[in-house]
Amino acid sequence: MTTMDETRNDTEDAGAPADSVFSASAIPEDELVRLTDDIIGALKTVYDPEIPADIYELGLIYRIDIEDDRSVKIDMTLTAPGCPVAGEMPGWVENAVGAVEGVSGVDVKMVFDPPWTPDRMSEEAQVAVGWY
Repeated sequence: MTTMDETRNDTEDAGAPADSVFSASAIPEDELVRLTDDIIGALKTVYDPEIPADIYELGLIYRIDIEDDRSVKIDMTLTAPGCPVAGEMPGWVENAVGAVEGVSGVDVKMVFDPPWTPDRMSEEAQVAVGWY
């Protein structure tokens, strides 16, 4: 299994998985890099309908696990627990990541700890929403 934690601090580019932790995997490294890049690309196609930025740049993705069988487990959150698309967004994520070549399945878990705050947003997202 390969795990990518989306933890960031103010000195890092919030748009990149700077503190990513990759554990040992049975997946060849070149395929793992491609899968990771493609999964992130797929996540960047999913937008919060109330904010003009994708969920990856907003910092809504907390964890991505790529299992040795190429199934993907994602922990994500919302900008607010009462988000009107809370019931739909995990499905959007599942569909986007499930379309990535080589992914055998997707499990999306909604988490609210730690709570999302705007400091999780990348500079790209801050620019998109006019906060930068």
